[in-house]
Parts: sequence; C-alpha cells; structure tokens
Amino acid sequence: MPPRIRLRSLADLKQPFICIRCQYASTASEAVSNATSSATTIPVSPETQHPSSLPSTRYSAIQPPSHRDPAHRKSQLLRSYVSLLQTTPLIILFQHNNLKALEWASIRRELATALQKVDDTRSNPETTPAISDNIKLTVIRTNIFEPALRVTEYYKPSVAGNNIVPTDGHGIEDERLDPTLTHALSRNAYNLAKKHKNKHPLTPLLTGPLAALTFPTVSPQHVKAALSILSPKAPHFPAPTRRANKAYHEPAVQDGLKKLLLLGARIDGQVFDIEGTRWVGSIEGGMDGLRAQLVGMLQGFGAGVTTTLETASRNLWFTMEGRRRQMEDEAAPKTETETEQGEKKE
Repeated sequence: MPPRIRLRSLADLKQPFICIRCQYASTASEAVSNATSSATTIPVSPETQHPSSLPSTRYSAIQPPSHRDPAHRKSQLLRSYVSLLQTTPLIILFQHNNLKALEWASIRRELATALQKVDDTRSNPETTPAISDNIKLTVIRTNIFEPALRVTEYYKPSVAGNNIVPTDGHGIEDERLDPTLTHALSRNAYNLAKKHKNKHPLTPLLTGPLAALTFPTVSPQHVKAALSILSPKAPHFPAPTRRANKAYHEPAVQDGLKKLLLLGARIDGQVFDIEGTRWVGSIEGGMDGLRAQLVGMLQGFGAGVTTTLETASRNLWFTMEGRRRQMEDEAAPKTETETEQGEKKE
C-alpha cells in the first residue's frame, strides 16, 4: 500500500508560510515592544518635538536617488562626461564625417607615434612625466556631452544646496530634492543646468558627430604634435614628409584626415577657437617657455613702472642742478670785475 501524503487545507494555503526561526524572531520583537510600551514614557523637550527640516536618509549611500535613471546608458555617459570635463584641463574638439573603423585605427596609430616622439625628446625625463599614453581620441555623444558641459560649468553643489528651502513644515517634499545630493544625476544639477540651456560658448559647436582629443595636462609640445597629424597647416604645424613617415601617407590615414575638421578647444575652463588652439600649440618651449615669457613681461613692466616714477624726480633734479650752475656762472664774473676795480683804485 503506497504511503499517504498529508495535504494542507485551503485555509492553511491562504496563509503565508513562515519558518520557525522567523516566528521566534517576530514573537521576541512583540514582547520587547509590549515591554517598552508599558514602561513610563520619558518627557521629550519641546525642541525635539518639532520635526527637522531635512528628513533622515532612507536610501543607500552607494546609489542615492537620481533625477535620471542610473540604470540607463545615457545616465552613465553623462556621469562619465562630467567626470572627464572636471578632470581634463585640455580638450580639443573635432568634427568627423563617417570615418570607417580602419581609418580611425590608422589615425590613432599615427597620433600615438607622434606623441611618443615628443615624450622621447624630453629635456628632463625625471621632472617631466610622459603623458602620451593618456592622450585619447574618442568619439562623443553630442546630445549628452552638451548637458554634461552645462552641469560642469554652472552647477556648484555648495551654492545650489543652500538654495533648497523645505516646502512644508515636515521637510522637503521629495528625497530627490535633498540638498545633500550633489552628484551629476541629481534633480538640483538638472534644474540648474536647464536654466543655462544654449548659454555656453561651446554650444554652437556641439552639433553633429564630434570627437574629443583629451590631454591630462596642458602641454604645447603635445598639442603641436597632435595638430601636425590631425590638422596640419604650414608653417607652424607641418605634416610629416613621405620620406620621414611613409605610413602617414597611406590611403586609410589620408582619407580619414579629410573627414576630420578642427572646431576649437576648452583649455582650463576657457573656450578657444581654431586660431587660439593653434596659438597654444605654437608656444615655443612649452609651458617653461610660456613661464619665461611671462617672467620677462613682468620684469619689463616693472622696469617701465620704475622708469616712469623716476622720470619726474630726475627731471626736477636736472632742472635744479642746471639752475645752480647758471647762478654760479653769473656770480663768477661779478667777483672778477670787483677785484679788478679794487686793484685799479690802489
């Protein structure tokens, strides 16, 4: 005879199943709550009775509330672009038109070769780090890069957080409006960037397919080498000759360069046009040469100020000295004539 299987009734099936360990925990918590409720209540001060202006955080610090869904790829691109703009002092923008994968690979190869030559010719390798490996040419999403640029330029968390005022007596109405949320996907960053739409100087250039050449530091030598490859122009940015570099004149490289157009640059938060970008690359001696020019300019300015201040006093001294000599010359003949007359009388 087969064993009988004990079946649960319909009433038991409607109730959720709770394991023995969970039943014990719930019973213990009920006992503790009953004991605390039966105890005498401690009077609360009037200050603590009023609710705080900001509610306690009820979300994970790893993933705080966001205005944009962080699970979307566009949100992660926005965060990466904001981080790139905040940490990269020099970005050169190019417009590309339907470059093929082989053309991109060939252009990046020649660019890496030219930048590596600049690192190899450093005067002080110990003090000047090699940055050619950190210079990247990447394709960017224009419709996401432009909002990221506005968030970077106009969103200041220390200022924006102080402007949040609770809408009622119980604190803020939404967790996403918490002023402690200062990340790039927060509601505060979105609202402030929306107010400055189409106001950034780079906005007119951020149309169509774009590529960004990023530098970890401002190095005119590397800028000159990069522009000589990507946007050559004689005499300051000549392209490599066929004898010096045959690979640069391959069809894949030349066809790709015809589809690249230099637009401008963002250097230390300032916008530069094409001529300004080329001027940065044409600085002789790099940053050391620029510092030497600045020191010479300041020294010349100081010498000019000193000369200007000394001119008035020097002119006054010359005038007084000339007058003194004139008076001495006028007094000398009188004394001679008086002595001659005295001798004649005797």
